[in-house]
Amino acid sequence: MAAELLRESFEIQGRNYDKAGEVSGEIKVILRDLGIEAASLRRLVIVAFEAEMNVVMYARRGTLTLILTEEDVNLEVRDEGPGIPDIELAFKEGYSTASDEMRELGFGFGMGLPNMKKNSDELKVESEVGKGTLVVAKIRLNSNA
Repeated sequence: MAAELLRESFEIQGRNYDKAGEVSGEIKVILRDLGIEAASLRRLVIVAFEAEMNVVMYARRGTLTLILTEEDVNLEVRDEGPGIPDIELAFKEGYSTASDEMRELGFGFGMGLPNMKKNSDELKVESEVGKGTLVVAKIRLNSNA
């Protein structure tokens, strides 16, 4: 396992749509300033944004932890929410449990987990109904980074 170069955690408040996207924006700035190349940066920001939005939409609160090594970036998202009863179904494109309010705000199209999977090299989801969810995404960095 490669040594950690950076570890930083960000708090995400559930249902706070006004601040939705701020954490993924901060992560983008941090990684861009560290010289992460554009293709990896784009994938990382997509994963971070989708994870952040899932916390905002469904959980009371959560934490997104950014872990940078020389080889990859890991995003660990732990939330205190309702949990995901059927993880396999949640990965199906277009499947959503979003409320009408969420849809009116322009969210809830059922692409969160599918987009995270598509933009991660590895994605692990663990969830317990009534307790919350842990998502760990790994994005390998291009060797020229």
